[in-house]
Amino acid sequence: MKTLKNCAIFCSLLLVGPVFAGVPLGQIKLPPGFSIDIYAENVENARQLARGDKGTVFAGSRRAGKLWAISDDNGDQHADQVRLIDKGLKMPSGLEFRDGALYVGALERILRYDDIEAHLDNPPEPVVVTDALPDKEHHGWKYLRFGPDGKLYIPVGVPCNICDEKGFGEIRRMNADGSGMETFAYGVRNSVGLAFHPGNGQLWFTDNGRDLLGDDIPADELNHAPRKGMHFGIPYCHQGDLLDDEFGKGKDCADYTAPVAKLDPHGAALGLVFYNGDMFPGEYRHRLFITQHGSWNRSEKSGYRILVLDVKPDGTVISKQVFASGWLQGQESWGRPNDLFVMPDGALLVSDDQAGVVYRISYTQ
Repeated sequence: MKTLKNCAIFCSLLLVGPVFAGVPLGQIKLPPGFSIDIYAENVENARQLARGDKGTVFAGSRRAGKLWAISDDNGDQHADQVRLIDKGLKMPSGLEFRDGALYVGALERILRYDDIEAHLDNPPEPVVVTDALPDKEHHGWKYLRFGPDGKLYIPVGVPCNICDEKGFGEIRRMNADGSGMETFAYGVRNSVGLAFHPGNGQLWFTDNGRDLLGDDIPADELNHAPRKGMHFGIPYCHQGDLLDDEFGKGKDCADYTAPVAKLDPHGAALGLVFYNGDMFPGEYRHRLFITQHGSWNRSEKSGYRILVLDVKPDGTVISKQVFASGWLQGQESWGRPNDLFVMPDGALLVSDDQAGVVYRISYTQ
């Protein structure tokens, strides 16, 4: 694979800038001192990222049905190999790594590839950890995250734009072996991003608002779930203060947990991560990064960027601002940021399922 050189963002603010692997990185705007380059290319439909104990970065996909293993063999922060380790899977979007094994959420099943980093060229057949999840494809793709309790957390989206169907609209959790599955949170329409605060271990998650109420409502949500059993409103109440025209009759938004932050309507807030590295300036420590994948049916497109939020462990949001933008030019997008991962050196990896690449965002004094 061709090695690609770093591109400092603020060397150019022109609409047409340097192009690497067909990706116009010069169009991405970042705060001063930050730069973005290509960590890996030819990662078709790259979705959630996970990193193995030996340094392999794994990427799932949704439409492609493929799993990718990305190796930086010489440590120069650019991939030397991108391997296809499985294909023909049903929406293997969500990934996690634990005890040498890669966990993959493939619609109704959670698969486990044991000792995968020792067999990248000849991957093992996956073990089925559970097949007890719903198999409906609408909002059925998964996002996986192990919590500090050792349990695997899994969103189960609603199989519709908006509906009230038992067993959907939840965040579940289970033991690593598939046992003990239970519902942790209710009233969650379509979460494609989970993160646990590094200070207190509490769950934060994004949720995408319903469609067909107009361009500007409802907001996407950032939610905080410090305990089991909370209900976040769907399908009765949206964005904490907007009753649904159909399912909200006779309901009160005060009976449900409101989001800690409203995010851009239809911006498709997906992956999120608390920054726990040492590369970025100190004020970024434990700040929350969120990708906005971008709207699909808004009359004027929104999203296609990365936000950064200053938050407190108790769920208080102090500030919210745009950290990276430029994937949307006018009303045309050339990329859609999807998931985020903090590397051991403190750099931030970002997957892009439209451009088929993984970016590396770094900071230089």
